[in-house]
Amino acid sequence: MSSPSLPAALPEPRRPLPESVPSLRWGVLGTGWIALRFVASLQASTTQRVVAVGSRSQTSADAFAAAAGIGRGHGSAEALVADPDVDVVYVATPHHLHRAGALLAVGAGKHVLVEKPLGLDAVEAQEISDAAVRAGVFCMEAMWSLFLPRLDVVRQVLDAGLLGDVRTVIADHGEHFDPPHRILDPAMAGGSLLDLGTYVTTLATWVLGPARRVLATGEMTASGVNGQAAMLLTHAGDATSVLHSTLLTRTPTSATIAGTAATLSLPGPFFMPGDVVVTSADSSRSVTWTDPEPIGHGALFHSALEVARCIGEGLLESPLHPATSVRANMAALDEVTRQLGVTYATV
Repeated sequence: MSSPSLPAALPEPRRPLPESVPSLRWGVLGTGWIALRFVASLQASTTQRVVAVGSRSQTSADAFAAAAGIGRGHGSAEALVADPDVDVVYVATPHHLHRAGALLAVGAGKHVLVEKPLGLDAVEAQEISDAAVRAGVFCMEAMWSLFLPRLDVVRQVLDAGLLGDVRTVIADHGEHFDPPHRILDPAMAGGSLLDLGTYVTTLATWVLGPARRVLATGEMTASGVNGQAAMLLTHAGDATSVLHSTLLTRTPTSATIAGTAATLSLPGPFFMPGDVVVTSADSSRSVTWTDPEPIGHGALFHSALEVARCIGEGLLESPLHPATSVRANMAALDEVTRQLGVTYATV
């Protein structure tokens, strides 16, 4: 069988236009760095409406609401999820509070988008997903990379078989952090794995399927969190992913998906908007899709558009990132943490 030849151009992304999905009323639970950027992205690029914010104190909620141009602040998570004007809750709290916030929103009958990771482990992720199903509300992990136009180009390349038999995924994510950043705090489920490593394991399990074997090594920081981890995953048919995460150093943060016919490269940072490059296995041809909007975290809105699209179609989860995919990723991370002796504080 001959290998598929490369097209003259890579496919254009198929992500929904902002005006093509319902305009939902959002409540944001949390007032940190990611919450502010999510709200700004929605306000700049969509018709979605952020109507309320919830925090652990009224003062914090009011300050965030004033800074972000949101009409209402609530001094507790309970007050936010009880707000009748909120259709969907975006849980943007630190990792160790995701489960509590998500279950609270679901229990109030609200749709929910939960910042990654959905839970601290596969058990928590499953608990949240099951609760949403029982309540009949939509639930999705905000793994924003999977909803970017860039990743839809990758999705189409894979679906078309342009890479041939995909055998290898290589990805790393490294950023340097100094105290007192929460990623260094064990009480807040800090460490490289849930913040950075989840991007590389999600990519690997998205492309190659669940990990059948996991080998991991790494090191801890003086504060007691995982500083870096090197992971070797074996998938169906003995396909392999070679992955790395670190909060100690800045690394290329690039990714490669390699098949028998061609290799796809995602220049770093691979989890953000950016280009897609496909090169034939013999290196004789290369074709590039250039992202027209390399806007970094300004592209967080794409995950919200997916939420609105799915809710508008009556779906309880996204076909692009269903609960089974979250479980596959979390199961791999759970085995890494077991091998490295990493544990997370829970509340």
